Amino acid sequence: MAEQDTTSALAPRLAEQIRDKLIAGELRPGQRLSEAALSAGLDVSRNSLREAFRLLTKEGLLRHEPNRGVFVATPSMSSIIDIYRVRRTIECRAIANAYPNHPAVARMKTAVQHARAARDAKDWLTVGSQNMVFHAAIVDLADSQRLNVFYAQIAAELRLSFGLLDDPELLHAPYVDLNAAILEKLETGQTQEAATALETYLLQSERTVLAAFSRIDTNS
Repeated sequence: MAEQDTTSALAPRLAEQIRDKLIAGELRPGQRLSEAALSAGLDVSRNSLREAFRLLTKEGLLRHEPNRGVFVATPSMSSIIDIYRVRRTIECRAIANAYPNHPAVARMKTAVQHARAARDAKDWLTVGSQNMVFHAAIVDLADSQRLNVFYAQIAAELRLSFGLLDDPELLHAPYVDLNAAILEKLETGQTQEAATALETYLLQSERTVLAAFSRIDTNS
């Protein structure tokens, strides 16, 4: 009973750690997860890891195939469209009503600086990760812990959709300066202008990801 209680208590934290790996781009769509490697790497029992897998499968981030194992989910076109619909609702509203001196603005600025350095180094994985940090900080502007928790799941699905692109530079490079432009508007109190720019930006990003998905679907 004690072991079961420990597993139940540990599983959500493990699920969060695996979700963070998805957001960081460390796990790719369709990748098979090694139970042995992950349990050793995270220093947890396989029972706890299996419960975390169950939670993430329920969220749609993983999928279980009988007699084959657990795999990272591959987003569908409909899920990508829905993700971007949710993003526009949450992020644009958060930035439109933001306080320019909110602590999250400093995190946005740091993310832009790190993304520029990574772009110069052609480190597109890091550019993508800093982009995720930038947008998570936008959600932080709303000062809602519930939104932050919900957005973490959305962000993991979003990063999986990014993993569909063979050319990460095409996806990430244009948005470094676009992030900087949105940040500048926010810092100068032009919150509505920043929200409008962000909505245009998200529509452009959605088209890029959907185009990549269409090419994969056509070639499959």
